[in-house]
Amino acid sequence: MSIENMIKTMAGDAKTASRGLRSLERGRKDDALLRMAEKLVAHRETIATENQKDLSAAKDAGLSAAMLDRLTLNDAVIRAMADGLREVAALPDPVGAYSGMWKRPNGLLVGRVRIPLGVIGFIYESRPNVTVDAAALCLKAGNAVILKGGSEAFHSNIALGKLLTEALNETGIPEKAVQVIPTTERTAVNALISLDDDVDVIIPRGGEGLIRFVAEHSRVPVLKHYKGVCHIYVDQSASFEMAKDICFNAKVQRPGVCNALETLLVHEDAAPGFLPEMAKQYEEAGVEIRGCPKTIDLAPGAVPATESDWPAEFLDLVLAVKVVGSMDEALDHIETYGSQHTEAIITNDYERSQRFLAQVDSSVVLVNASTRFNDGNQLGLGAEIGINTSKLHAFGPMGLEELTTTKFVVYGQGQIRK
Repeated sequence: MSIENMIKTMAGDAKTASRGLRSLERGRKDDALLRMAEKLVAHRETIATENQKDLSAAKDAGLSAAMLDRLTLNDAVIRAMADGLREVAALPDPVGAYSGMWKRPNGLLVGRVRIPLGVIGFIYESRPNVTVDAAALCLKAGNAVILKGGSEAFHSNIALGKLLTEALNETGIPEKAVQVIPTTERTAVNALISLDDDVDVIIPRGGEGLIRFVAEHSRVPVLKHYKGVCHIYVDQSASFEMAKDICFNAKVQRPGVCNALETLLVHEDAAPGFLPEMAKQYEEAGVEIRGCPKTIDLAPGAVPATESDWPAEFLDLVLAVKVVGSMDEALDHIETYGSQHTEAIITNDYERSQRFLAQVDSSVVLVNASTRFNDGNQLGLGAEIGINTSKLHAFGPMGLEELTTTKFVVYGQGQIRK
């Protein structure tokens, strides 16, 4: 069977499975999620063995330490994945929830009720734990999902997909509700994004090249988990100690993720008292600073930034730093180079914080907190399938509710239109 025919068959099977999921009661979905969690823990040695194949290949290919971190499924990560499944099971089921009911003058009762999106094609790179997150969220929201992971995590994803399918079978849910595409060929992506009759939405999550390719070639609507060029602006009224803690966490805690800090903007009045110590702390942690001329004057270990550094998503221990003359300059910089992902301001001035919140057009905007909090779990959604940086149909972390839509329901008593 050709890859195109294989993907077509998978999509048809997913569409059939999705019909049964529309009215599946919460208890059965939760049972499946809890069974998935049990299987991950019980088979963690098998998962780790398959993951080691991917890690060995990635090391041979010269992937960075940050990318290897994203790829690793150790015992702690596997247990965290299982905990995530349990957390999704504990969340309220959005399917079937009414968002309002009103009565028309002719007596019709009109309401809106949440329904699944249908069949979701999820295309992603690295991070095999995302396989489990996506499957859990899609299932709980009543959707079938076709998962196309990156070649660097192929063995891990196949192993995880097998366990997820077993859990579905054991709990009486159609196994085609969750499918992992069993090939690394890029033609599988081309085939999947062409199936507008069977697939309802495509969610790409990965590097800029992947997102642009899918958005430009898909015949299916696309929700873009675009790159995270995240900024922190340190205002002249900021507490330097708080700013140092936040900026260090945002860049260093996990540099290879989309909500990590990529560009630090510092008001010129704050720069002399803040940047030298901040730069020293970064350099001790192995962060390469690429700075503007004023930054280099205050942080001699920095290297000159180029124009290409300002819109860059480094996903590594590299940071662009610019000293700005005003908040307006900071806002202009974010508007010019940002990706509408995550931005933060560090300030003790309430009015300036509110202006920043109002004027920055990103999916999550923070005051006095790390950009690392743009995460579905951290924001109380339980988990996320991605962070949508386009405003339709959701903006920001996509949890359960964002994986549903609404339809109108109307109750009548024999009314006819005149």
